[in-house]
Amino acid sequence: MARHSSTRALGATALLATTALFAGCGSGFDDGGGGGGEPTGEAPTGELSILIGSSGDAETAAVEEAVAAWSEESGVEASVQVANDLPQQLSQGFAAGSPPDLFYLSTDALAGYASNGSLAPYGDQLENKDDFYPSLVENFTYDGEFYCAPKDFSTLALIINQDMWEEAGLTEADIPTTWEDLTAVAGQLTTEDRVGLAFGAEYQRIGVFMAQAGGGLIEGGEAIADSDANVEALQYVKDRLTDGSFAYAADIGAGWGGEAFGTGAAAMVIEGNWIGGAMTNDYPDVNYTVAPLPAGPGGEGTLQFTNCWGMAADSPNQEAALELVEYLTSTEQQLAFSEAFGPMPSIQSAAQEWQSANPELAPFLDGAEYAQFPPNIEGSADIITDFNAQLEGLRDGDPAAILQSVQGNLEAALG
Repeated sequence: MARHSSTRALGATALLATTALFAGCGSGFDDGGGGGGEPTGEAPTGELSILIGSSGDAETAAVEEAVAAWSEESGVEASVQVANDLPQQLSQGFAAGSPPDLFYLSTDALAGYASNGSLAPYGDQLENKDDFYPSLVENFTYDGEFYCAPKDFSTLALIINQDMWEEAGLTEADIPTTWEDLTAVAGQLTTEDRVGLAFGAEYQRIGVFMAQAGGGLIEGGEAIADSDANVEALQYVKDRLTDGSFAYAADIGAGWGGEAFGTGAAAMVIEGNWIGGAMTNDYPDVNYTVAPLPAGPGGEGTLQFTNCWGMAADSPNQEAALELVEYLTSTEQQLAFSEAFGPMPSIQSAAQEWQSANPELAPFLDGAEYAQFPPNIEGSADIITDFNAQLEGLRDGDPAAILQSVQGNLEAALG
C-alpha cells in the first residue's frame, strides 16, 4: 500500500475528469455553431480565453500559473476562468456564439460537440501527437479524426484514513482485496460519527463495482448495462448503503468524496489521483494510504478518466491556442501539474520520471492496466446524467430496473 503523511510533500496524481469535474456531466449540444475547422495558419488575434473545471485551489493555481508563464513568454494575453458548472457554461457559450478558445472537454462530451461542428480537430497538428498514450488518443478520436490533446489522466483507487484504520485495530494485512474484505473493514470502521466508505452517487464511482463484477456499459460495440454482473454490483452497493457502512458523500454533508474524507466523515473513499492536491491544500493533517480497489467476482476493476484541451472551431485565436496546448502538455509542464494537484501525465515521455517521483501512488498507475473507460459515443453524456439521477435513489430502488433503463438508452444511442 502507499502511505501519505502531513509531514511529506505530495506529488499526487490525477483522470478527469473527474471529481464530478472529470465525470463529464450531460450538456445540451444544440446550436453549437462553427464548421469543424482546423487551425488556419493565421496570426493570433486578441486574447485567449480558457475555461476549466477545477478540482480545487491547487489545480486552479497551477493552471493559472502555467498559462501566465506561457503568456509572458509568447506575448499573447490569456485569461483563465473557472466554471461552476463546466458542461452547462460550455454549452451556453456555444449556443451564444461566444465559446472560449480552449476548454476542458470530457470524453463523453466529445462526440456531441464534434458531430455538430463546434470543435476544431487539431490533434494531428500537435508536434507531440505521437507521445500521447494510444488509448487516450482513441478516447478523443471521432469519425477517424484526432480532435484534441489529452491533458492528463486518472484512475480510481481506495483512499484510507491511516489513523482511523489503526485506531480500529486494522493493519496492512487487512487492506481489502475482495468485496467480502471490503464489507468487513467498512463495517469495522463505521461509527456514530463516520461511515466506513463514501463515494459520489454517480456511475463515475459506482462503476468500479460494475467492472469488478465483470460488467460495464458497452462491450464490443454492444450495450451490456442490464447484464447479471451489473445487477450483482448494484445490489452489493445497495446492501451496503442500507446497512450504513457505505454512504453517498452528499448524504453525509460533503460535496464530494475528498471533502467527506478530509473532514473525517468517512474513513475510506473511492477517488482519483486529484485527491492529493485537495488533501495537501485543504486537509494537510490527514494521514492517508492509497490502495488498489478490491476485486469483485469478476476480478479487478476500476475506471479511468481523461479530459482534453478542446478548441472551439469558431475561435479566431487557433494558432496561439495550439501553441498553448503544446506548452501545457509538454513533459515539463505535465510533471509540474502532477506535483501541484495530482494528474498522471498523458504523454509517455513523462512516465519514468513520474514513477520515480510518485512511488507511493503506484496503485493509481497500476490500475490503468485493467481500467474501463466510460463510453464516449454520441449521447453518452446525457445517458450518464440520467443514470446518475437514478443512482441517487439506489438505496430504495431496484438495481435491475435502473439498469434496464440505461440499457434502453444505450441501445438507442448505438442503434
